[in-house]
Amino acid sequence: MAATSSALFNSPQLQNRRRNRIPSGIRSPKPAPHFVSIARPRATLSSSSTSDPSNPTPTAANPTKGSSIRDEARRHNLAHPQPANNFSAKYVPFNAGANSTESYSLDEIVYRSQSGGLLDVQHDMEALKAFPGSYWKALFDSRVGKTTWPYGSGVWSKKEWVLPEISSDDIVSAFEGNSNLFWAERYGKQFLQMSELWVKHCGISHTGSFKDLGMTVLVSQVNRLRKMNKPVVGVGCASTGDTSAALSAYCASAGIPSIVFLPANKISMAQLVQPIANGAFVLSIDTDFDGCMQLIREVTAELPIYLANSLNSLRLEGQKTAAIEILQQFDWEVPEWVIVPGGNLGNIYAFYKGFHMCKELGLVDRIPRLVCAQAANANPLYLYYKSGWKDFSPVKANSTFASAIQIGDPVSIDRAVYALKKCNGIVEEATEEELMDAMAQADSTGMFICPHTGVALTALIKLRNAGIIGPNDRTVVVSTAHGLKFTQSKIDYHSRDIKDMACRFANPPVNVRADFGSVMDVLKKYLLSKSH
Repeated sequence: MAATSSALFNSPQLQNRRRNRIPSGIRSPKPAPHFVSIARPRATLSSSSTSDPSNPTPTAANPTKGSSIRDEARRHNLAHPQPANNFSAKYVPFNAGANSTESYSLDEIVYRSQSGGLLDVQHDMEALKAFPGSYWKALFDSRVGKTTWPYGSGVWSKKEWVLPEISSDDIVSAFEGNSNLFWAERYGKQFLQMSELWVKHCGISHTGSFKDLGMTVLVSQVNRLRKMNKPVVGVGCASTGDTSAALSAYCASAGIPSIVFLPANKISMAQLVQPIANGAFVLSIDTDFDGCMQLIREVTAELPIYLANSLNSLRLEGQKTAAIEILQQFDWEVPEWVIVPGGNLGNIYAFYKGFHMCKELGLVDRIPRLVCAQAANANPLYLYYKSGWKDFSPVKANSTFASAIQIGDPVSIDRAVYALKKCNGIVEEATEEELMDAMAQADSTGMFICPHTGVALTALIKLRNAGIIGPNDRTVVVSTAHGLKFTQSKIDYHSRDIKDMACRFANPPVNVRADFGSVMDVLKKYLLSKSH
């Protein structure tokens, strides 16, 4: 574990970070051998540690007694060694030219290139291509639903494509991912005349949002760095809610301090309570998300706090696995469209990267068209798109029910534009009334979605009405968070308590006297209305 003494705050590494914001020089990672195996042992779900003297030591006759699933994984790797595969990954400048030689080990604490641009995680594609697409499909499919450490996670089931060099012992996972992709049959047919509408419910996850996918990767790498005595005392983020929930949960699991900057009075109570309950050090700051983001970037340049926002490209390595999951869930058939809500804009690039890796490595022969959906009150990407990609300007994000995407100066703007251009993508927007109506309609068909999914559904409605998305186009809407995080907005809508909003699909409770006749009168009226 990293030292926490005052010497750490004045270490040469930290002084270097203060001077240059990034480490000087160009570094390359050292490839390390890794094993790939389709066969997996049966795991024993035990929380007991083999170092506990009260538990028996595993023996040849009883190899799993008193052991954990980590122990099972270690024994399996020793008993069934595979040929060494030098899978590796490194940081490179995002969208760098072919002549660029700048690169950094993933074990370096670096967030920007020497020119100040974004970084990307680049995998050794030639090493991965040594195995055919059929191999990767079989390997990934063999791990779904298992408890074998760490492959029971939807993220770490793709470990070779995520962080190939990390030891499984350093991974911090809640077996996130493997989220539901369900057929929104009634909503698609009733409101859009669509037969192939699907919703990828990434909110069915450990902390209730897709942010878990990236945070397991980032916190696992921090866990590794601390064991290497790198200058990392804690992990920090600016957040509109979901990032802080994921960060605090995974840090708590690993025993790593987490620091959260939240915009005061701008997130739901359900989102606020998560980092508090998980023991994070929470700062409620009188600014918006963009102000919090600026502060956390300045603070992490001065203190040994690791930056956890999506500026850090490690997060995107986990988030891209949701795209691979979609292909798995369709038995490796590619949908026509995938619609993603966009705020800080890392997610739209992550989905592109996941789909593109599958195509490049021979698992599929094409990628879907992507749609990025923004709230009209925080729509810098939409305005840039409408200008023909000619004039980008940050905006002052106004209040929106889709609070997690209330971001006017997105960090990953360049990544998003790159992804959308590569897949002939589209950007749409949703007004507050449109997104709330779409959420209410979806909920009325059995869903219980977040306002951000309402933004994505609004984009779908507009593209469907314009004839751009056809009635038989297989379309996936990405639901980024669980509706239970946003109950107040639903209460306000169904109570018709939102100023200047008609709340056309409100379904308030009916007050009725406590006598049989009154109840019968109300029920007869309701049933009569449903019989037509």
